[in-house]
Amino acid sequence: MRLSKSRVIAAKDFKTYRKKRNVIYSLAVIPFLVAILITAVILYAGRRSTSRLAPAELTLLLPAFLFFYVILAAYLATPIASYTIVGEKVEKSLEPLLATPTTDGEILLGKGLAAFLPPLAALWAGSALFMVLMDLATRSKLGYYFFPNWDSALVILLLLPVALLMSVEANVVVSSRVTDVRAGQQLGSLTVIPLAALYGAGELNLIDLGDTTNLLAIVAALAVVDVVLFFLARATFRREEILTKWR
Repeated sequence: MRLSKSRVIAAKDFKTYRKKRNVIYSLAVIPFLVAILITAVILYAGRRSTSRLAPAELTLLLPAFLFFYVILAAYLATPIASYTIVGEKVEKSLEPLLATPTTDGEILLGKGLAAFLPPLAALWAGSALFMVLMDLATRSKLGYYFFPNWDSALVILLLLPVALLMSVEANVVVSSRVTDVRAGQQLGSLTVIPLAALYGAGELNLIDLGDTTNLLAIVAALAVVDVVLFFLARATFRREEILTKWR
């Protein structure tokens, strides 16, 4: 596999995404808006005499709120990764690429990088803002700055990337099998469901999302899924079928 070919494909896709306002707006707004809104909710709840948050409650809520960025990883990757194959096919820009002497692996890697890196950068920036704002909002209640800590580093540096990679790979697989962009986005968005279920379990105290062992187990499980999806993508990507049978 020639990485230089994959970089060229990724660079081409970067240029394409910059022209799509919905992609730019979602990456530039949503991660930061979530940080501001969650902080506003915490501040509002803390000032209401009938629903003041105790320090013990905050130490349970804050890791669960940070986990929300893992859900966003699946959500933000969907419109980009689902477009990678079927979107270009619809716009008649995919055939020239498939006709070049590049391997399937080089094409999938290049398109995967283009769908992975922009959301990752936006989510890291948004989660950094979230931790700063939450520290400012909870410092007086907790008596110390909650973030950063080892578990938050585990979520941001390991769990978030593997969840994002899962969404990218799943959406690339879907995009290479469907012939409609909207159908690809709808099917690809299903990757949000298992992550949202974990978040809900954390909010209901069914699982402690601030526990290192639990987080490592989730990372390991998603890493296995990533490996399976990688081989599935290689096995299901059929450039000849895309070129000859899609209409």
